[in-house]
Amino acid sequence: MTQNRIGILATGSYVPKDEVGNEEIAARTGVTAEWIERKTQIVARRYAAPHEATSDLAVHAASRALEQAGLSADSIDYLIVSTSTGDFPQPPTSYLVQNTLGAYGAVCFDINVVCSGFVYALELAHRLAEARPGCRALVIGADLYSRILDFSDRRTAVLFADGAGAAVVGQVAEPYGIVGTELSSRGDAHDLIRVEAGGSRNPASEHTVADGRHYFRMNGRGVRDFVTEHVPPALAALGDRFGIGMDQVDHFVPHQANGVMLGEVVELAGLTRATTHRTLQKYGNVGSASVPLALDEANRSGALAPGDLVLLAGFGGGMSIGATLLHWGVAA
Repeated sequence: MTQNRIGILATGSYVPKDEVGNEEIAARTGVTAEWIERKTQIVARRYAAPHEATSDLAVHAASRALEQAGLSADSIDYLIVSTSTGDFPQPPTSYLVQNTLGAYGAVCFDINVVCSGFVYALELAHRLAEARPGCRALVIGADLYSRILDFSDRRTAVLFADGAGAAVVGQVAEPYGIVGTELSSRGDAHDLIRVEAGGSRNPASEHTVADGRHYFRMNGRGVRDFVTEHVPPALAALGDRFGIGMDQVDHFVPHQANGVMLGEVVELAGLTRATTHRTLQKYGNVGSASVPLALDEANRSGALAPGDLVLLAGFGGGMSIGATLLHWGVAA
């Protein structure tokens, strides 16, 4: 049987037009712009306009990926949206994206693995495409955090922002395509990142809103400890499965959580030879959009050459980790 090799055919991304600098965030949070940059390496971020929702950002990113691939929306077989900030509790955000794009031939669904979600969605698309030769999947990571930030909480308000990234996934020629993926979930650390109200345990009410329980919360120290302890071994485990050392990686495209922490992960994982692609300085932490947005910028800049070994890595709420190794390229 001929092997059905699956890879990324094209990418796209979108960030809102409204740029918010550190001076503005400093004034709202009671810290200084210098403190924000020193602690996070973020200088600016983008916030969605009042009329924009997560699906709108996702549609823009998806349209750009489809345009680069030279495909119409009705040629997509699967449409997967990774988000933790969907337009509504119901219907799924992917169905709103489908309707706007006109991708009515696609099977649609959402996943929520917070900042690891794009990598999880990519693995789902990979396996679906393997099982159905010739099919194409549109994988989107999109988040709109500006609506759930508490600006009295400097630990989160300085970090998070809005954006979307997308990839078209389908059959590629040897030697290109996805090598493998490593996923892990640690529910015992679920309380490190959370939104406490709005679900079935704590339905939204005037009391939950008054208490600020609809806002995004994060134990920053706990997250940093989790990431530095668990992410480097997870990346090493992925490499070991395929006989690939981290010193062989050409490009590292990680979740853009915090610039200081990201530097620590690069050192601990032995990825100093690789080019680490960063977008957090200008876009902040855009959740599930971080990995595909950084990948799209790397792709469109011409930094990724055919055959280059690329490592994608997401990590965040759950807690969760997802990493994918792939050889960049489409055709021989």
